[in-house]
Amino acid sequence: MNFTNESILKIAMQQSGVDANCAAEDFMRDENIIAISVQNHNARKYLDLPLECNLISYGNNIVASINEKYRRTVSEYINRFSIEHCFETPNLHVLDDAMLKDGLRVCFMAEYFLPDLQALKAFDCPYELKVLHSNDFDTLYTPQWSNALCEKRQELDVLGIGAYDSDQLVGLAGCSADCETMWQIGVDVLPEYRRKGIASALTSQLALKVLEKGKVPFYCAAWSNIKSVRNAIKSGFRPAWVELTVKSIPVVNEMNKEGET
Repeated sequence: MNFTNESILKIAMQQSGVDANCAAEDFMRDENIIAISVQNHNARKYLDLPLECNLISYGNNIVASINEKYRRTVSEYINRFSIEHCFETPNLHVLDDAMLKDGLRVCFMAEYFLPDLQALKAFDCPYELKVLHSNDFDTLYTPQWSNALCEKRQELDVLGIGAYDSDQLVGLAGCSADCETMWQIGVDVLPEYRRKGIASALTSQLALKVLEKGKVPFYCAAWSNIKSVRNAIKSGFRPAWVELTVKSIPVVNEMNKEGET
């Protein structure tokens, strides 16, 4: 398939439309949109649909995919503040306070990146690179490779590239088949091997292989994860859309326990 930046963006919006239960064109409208979240087997596999509240913006407006009971609350919120401020504090406290009454809290805040075909190229790596497939991942579901691979959804990990110093794996980029048209890339590099160009080499070369397979690679990072955002941009990816997701308090509390050091 011959991709262009325009066709890549269109595919991403189409998938976001499936995820949010709206039309792809809704992300290009001037006004904000409310959609009712429903289950859909074509949505990204890691989404636990239906969602209570999920805000999505490609920069033009906000599409809020919600439980119907929160229509008034969410509509008032997204139409009260400017688009970018709806995704950050202090305005975000307004939504969080409103959701708290029903045992919900703001949970995920993420920025998503798509490849810029004018910037994407295969970066060189100072170490040997090997293409890996599902059967090569069996022993790699360990903490140091938790961004490249997902132990909870091993069946989705379909392709990867590893960087090797002799026989030691020192860097790994993997992609998961999160939906029919788009595969998500994650990358890890051992601490002692960082700042050597390994991450950008792995990310860029894996992205090109994903495109060769007729799929759109995408990359996700927390806005505050400067190292990850820098890698995305260096590798030829550009910011495309943002999402904010509300979850139940027990889910948020459990994630806070997992994040304790």
